[in-house]
Amino acid sequence: MLTLHTLRNDRDSLIKAFKSRNLDVTETVDRILAIDQDRRQTQKALDDLKQSQNVASREIGELFKSGQREVAEEKKAAMGDIKERIHTLEQAMRTLEEQQLEGLLELPNRPHPSVPVGTSDKDNVVLSEEGTLPEMGEGALPHWELCERYGLIDFELGTKITGAGFPVYRGKGARLQRALIAFFLDRAVEAGYEEFIPPLLVNSASGQGTGQLPDKEGQMYHCAEDDLYLIPTAEVPLTNIHRDVVHKSDDLPIKLCGYTPCFRREAGSYGKDVRGLNRLHQFDKVEIVQIEHPDRSYATLDAMVEHVRDLLRALELPFRTLRLCGGDLSFASSLTFDLEVWSAAQGRWLEVSSISNFETFQANRLSCRYRGADGKNQLVHTLNGSALALPRIVAALLENNQTSDGITVPEALRPYTGFSIIN
Repeated sequence: MLTLHTLRNDRDSLIKAFKSRNLDVTETVDRILAIDQDRRQTQKALDDLKQSQNVASREIGELFKSGQREVAEEKKAAMGDIKERIHTLEQAMRTLEEQQLEGLLELPNRPHPSVPVGTSDKDNVVLSEEGTLPEMGEGALPHWELCERYGLIDFELGTKITGAGFPVYRGKGARLQRALIAFFLDRAVEAGYEEFIPPLLVNSASGQGTGQLPDKEGQMYHCAEDDLYLIPTAEVPLTNIHRDVVHKSDDLPIKLCGYTPCFRREAGSYGKDVRGLNRLHQFDKVEIVQIEHPDRSYATLDAMVEHVRDLLRALELPFRTLRLCGGDLSFASSLTFDLEVWSAAQGRWLEVSSISNFETFQANRLSCRYRGADGKNQLVHTLNGSALALPRIVAALLENNQTSDGITVPEALRPYTGFSIIN
């Protein structure tokens, strides 16, 4: 979340920056600042009363020592009013702090100056395209039909067992999944990321720490009895490893990666664009996360984007890079680049990765800091990226590589799959 220091000292430029998100946060910001003013005044009154209480306590002690018991008892009786006022102010402080936190949690992250103004994904800016779009002959099939033909994924069986959006992978389809996960993890480890296998359930503090709660509460699967949430992305548990941690400056950057299934309710999703693997409730993804020094975080963001591009090059998939506009930016992100691959049979681009810099937004919620050269604790910057999400990668691989003899497997994957063609 944004810091109070930012709201107090940068109010006007902050409100102006949110215009790229198509948001007018003036009312929210001013409400938080008004609460903050009341809180600080209440804190001063409370501190003054406690100081008076301490002074009076010392005086009463001296009076008792000097034998002035009657005067001491009178002053002690008068202390009851101060105690009651302190109790009232402490309750007021708790209420104001809760209101202030609620207001801060409502505000999304401040967009980076380079974020273009826009209202939806149609306003995202295409920065580059790479690779040659395959020309498919007549009879090219979409991936859901290819999965049925070659026995790779059973969507109907998944619906029977659980419901729509929970496919069953089988045979070479399951091996392809396992191959991609291992390939992505190996590439991440080679790039210096430490691999983790985190829990798939997190508590509310973890969800709040990375910004999923309260913003995305309706999109997360919730186990009410235990008050635990199924993770929508490995970003949540991986980043929360560093909640309430103060790092040495020399330890940065800290690079983490992990494979997990991801669970998303995706309420309201329907239509032809969600067929097959295009949008699922459960899917596999390898995530990369960095805890970085603020001075280097945007160079690190560029390096993370390039890492994901290299994965797509290795898979021989045509792709393009987009800078997200304010209207398509996630709640917690300051700047996001999306990578999309070309789906030949569907004739459209499919998002397979988002790589984001959250600056101090998550770190402030997480209380994740580093000790600066001046000895003071400063907030780190956090970044993450999909490297990669599997469903649409699989969709593009199947559609783009279909031939009359079967579906060819990219050379980089063959050591992992153990086969070069699906037929």
